[in-house]
Amino acid sequence: MSERQDFDEYRTERPAREADALLTVADVLAMPALQAGSPDVIVGGGALEAAVRWAHVSDSAGVARLLDGGELLLSTGAGWPDDPAALREFAVGLHSSGVAGIVVELGGAHAVIPDAVVDVCTEAGLALIALTSEVKFVAVTEAVHRALIAAQTGALRERQHLHELFTALSLRGAPADVVVAETARALGAPVLLENLAHEVIAQESLRMPVADAVRSRHRSDAERIPVQARGVRWGTLIGLPGPAHPAGRLTVLEQGATALAFGCLADGGDTEWALLAQRGVIDDLLGARFASADDIAARLEAGGFRVAGRRCHGILLRGTGSISDLAYRARLAGCAVVAARVGDDDVALLSLPASAVLGDDMLAKIAGPDRTVFVGPPADEVLDLLASLRAARDLADSDPSDAGPRIRRVDGRPLERLVARLRDDHRLHEHSERMLAPLIRHDRERRGDLLDVLSALVAHPGNRSAAAAASHLSRSVFYQRLTLIADLLDADLDDGETLAALHLALLARRRTASS
Repeated sequence: MSERQDFDEYRTERPAREADALLTVADVLAMPALQAGSPDVIVGGGALEAAVRWAHVSDSAGVARLLDGGELLLSTGAGWPDDPAALREFAVGLHSSGVAGIVVELGGAHAVIPDAVVDVCTEAGLALIALTSEVKFVAVTEAVHRALIAAQTGALRERQHLHELFTALSLRGAPADVVVAETARALGAPVLLENLAHEVIAQESLRMPVADAVRSRHRSDAERIPVQARGVRWGTLIGLPGPAHPAGRLTVLEQGATALAFGCLADGGDTEWALLAQRGVIDDLLGARFASADDIAARLEAGGFRVAGRRCHGILLRGTGSISDLAYRARLAGCAVVAARVGDDDVALLSLPASAVLGDDMLAKIAGPDRTVFVGPPADEVLDLLASLRAARDLADSDPSDAGPRIRRVDGRPLERLVARLRDDHRLHEHSERMLAPLIRHDRERRGDLLDVLSALVAHPGNRSAAAAASHLSRSVFYQRLTLIADLLDADLDDGETLAALHLALLARRRTASS
């Protein structure tokens, strides 16, 4: 659900950020103009990452009042106080003014940097560098200013590129997952989109494991930008720590958040977000597009769907209905649900308390009227849930489309369950190819229907009249086909073991075709 808010409460502040600094003290220290002075770093470490906004040359004891913050002060110290207490006060004033660092050329006024200045810089974490050889300060300032102008020009180019990229995405009506993926690529770091319930709608983890990215979104150093417009907030765009960006990391995230907000305005809200997130999980689960089960588990948990310690099922629903109605009824029944439209059917994952049983009455309430439900076996981990969902789809594939509303369970079809468990076993596929090869060859060469006839036979092993009707053939033609099948396979179709082996082969072939 979206939320109307006063923007001031969620206003993005823009403090100076070292990660997005155009130039740092370390950058200036590496310049040939400063290296010519044989620099000796007195206070370094993290202090060298301070952002440099400008270079200022002064020996005045009152220079602090002339600084705006971010300057690298270049000095010989000639005008500094001699008294240690006054020197300390002077150094404290420089730090209070926001100076990025102090570079002191030794020789004329000071053979070494006074202890009071060193002490203050050490305590404050303020970069302090001594030059042991004479340099031209004008050469240093020129180098710093050239580098800053070049960086600013590059930042402008990057901002223009970002503007063009996200404007194009907005104009094309790109879905949220595409905007998030492009934001992550531009940022060079994982990016996630949360709704107001803190459920992950979309994520692009780049080279980080998905589970790690999803669970890292609560880190204190993650950058968060609200997705909002016209006083309405829909969610938060989160950037995990990563490299600096020429245009600024916050700029990248803000552009992405703006494109997402435009999408919400155009679509009338964030209703599509939940459908998008669930469809992505279902597609990746069915297509096995995940590096580890933990990745899918983390995504499900981030959407409020827990697998561990729960009783979960994969189900498929056939017939007239909508995903939103299905999700609403499932929640009324006390189930966490992830659902998506796949082809002409609705595919869903249901999560219940471990002690609960997904009975027919509950399934009928979830499915609604006039729908057939195919139910996979219970699961308590992601890979079993994947097997449950696949088994439900396989059962649906073998079911007549006009059979009417009812509930069918894989647990009630032991052979289906066996094939679902062994679907990746090469021996099962070899068995299928070996047994059915003559029929496959016949149907391919003569455009025949022997495989369909055999499927009808094994579906109605004790009622050949029903099998003939299922094949849409007259009984006489159906029996002729059976005779041909028996001859081609050199098999007795009245033998129960033979029929079971053929049924297994047909099920394995269907699984292979649907994978």
